[in-house]
Amino acid sequence: MEPERPYCEKFNMEGFQHAQTMAFAIDEINNNPNLLPNITLGYHLYDNCVMLGMAFRAAMSLSSGTEESFSNLNCTGPPPVIGIVGDASSTPSIAISSVLGLFRVPIVSHYATCSCLSDRKKYPSFFRTIPSDAFQVRAMVQILKHFDWTWVGLLYSDDDYGIYAAQLFQQEMQLFGHCVAFSEILPNDHNPRDIQRITGLIQASTARVVVVFALSSYLLPLMDEVVLQNMTGRQWIASEAWATSLEYHTPRFLPFLGGTLGIAIRRGEIQGLHDFLLHFHPSNDPRNNMLRIFWENMFECSFETGDSKSDGEHLKKVCTGKEELSNTNTTYTDVSELRASYNVYKAVYALAHALHDLMQCEEGRGPFSGNKCADIINLKPWQLVHYLQKVNFTTGFGDHVSFDKNGDALAIYDVLNWQPSSDGSIAVHRVGVVNEGVATGMVLTLNEEAIYWNFETKKVTNFA
Repeated sequence: MEPERPYCEKFNMEGFQHAQTMAFAIDEINNNPNLLPNITLGYHLYDNCVMLGMAFRAAMSLSSGTEESFSNLNCTGPPPVIGIVGDASSTPSIAISSVLGLFRVPIVSHYATCSCLSDRKKYPSFFRTIPSDAFQVRAMVQILKHFDWTWVGLLYSDDDYGIYAAQLFQQEMQLFGHCVAFSEILPNDHNPRDIQRITGLIQASTARVVVVFALSSYLLPLMDEVVLQNMTGRQWIASEAWATSLEYHTPRFLPFLGGTLGIAIRRGEIQGLHDFLLHFHPSNDPRNNMLRIFWENMFECSFETGDSKSDGEHLKKVCTGKEELSNTNTTYTDVSELRASYNVYKAVYALAHALHDLMQCEEGRGPFSGNKCADIINLKPWQLVHYLQKVNFTTGFGDHVSFDKNGDALAIYDVLNWQPSSDGSIAVHRVGVVNEGVATGMVLTLNEEAIYWNFETKKVTNFA
């Protein structure tokens, strides 16, 4: 008996924007006569459901080419997939790269930051367009040093991202003679007793600065408890995993999280993406189940005919297909803060530039054994890895893209500050930049006059 196909319980609008950004980039490349002329790129999209098993299954399907194909074309050429963009999280990236690295399949992640993935011996074909946590930790410590905050609390999620970042942070703090007042793991089961214990610990501590390395899903139960306990007077420092999370940008959180300083991955602009996102419609590709699910979630309706479909306690109206994406305001249609999507865009272009450079090889002057070039008809994944390592280009937004010997991107972050908006909620403002160069080291540039402080004294006082 054939097992049931896995099904994602929740639809992630932000993740779908990332996926469509990949489609947009490929479409843009295919229409660019100067990049990969006479070559048409294609793609497969998989939803990992934010589950390790699903992400691993998708990667295996992509690399083996065993999935059913919608195409009737009978093409000759290289394997169906010559490179992978993703995964967005560190733990799935570790699992996928551990296996696909054995076959040197190039993987370019847009969001996996664990410093462990910089190990070239373990992950020889892993690259990323987001800086490693090693850079992020140094950037956050630079902010602490700038304000002379030497006595801080530390919270982190119970996953590879949080654990590795916390270890690096404590090492870096020790290096500068700074002290960690407390260090606590956020429970992944959201146990109320643990949440209350951690909240009590923060309340009792003399540390007024609290650094958090965690995905928003780990942190939200704690922040709900912070509101219940009316815990004000803390300066929160947000890692890039939650520095731009919209869940907190409500009036309810302003008294507690206003003034938060955070590190965020570099914001970019992609001309034409917004119009591209608005042109999606289920009728464009009736066989694409993901488009239908997207539409139903966007408009809270169902394409099932008959009476309105019951969805638990909610009733869904019937989708007409005449709904307008241009009238929506969600993380899918919002292109004002392109960070992860911008990294997806750069990842696709990195693979395209590597393939382009590979095809420019002159026979007899190639980089492989016997001065040979790669054969595009029988392309080996490790050959593309060679060129990916040497990629060097500039995006339309003016950002330079290249990888160091570990496959890491150049380290550049925006420094964000959470400030009150006109409607009483939280608005995010950029107040600085952190750059790390080979010659300069880590350089922090801050506009202190633009920072909103959630304290009467406007500054945080160290208590030790």
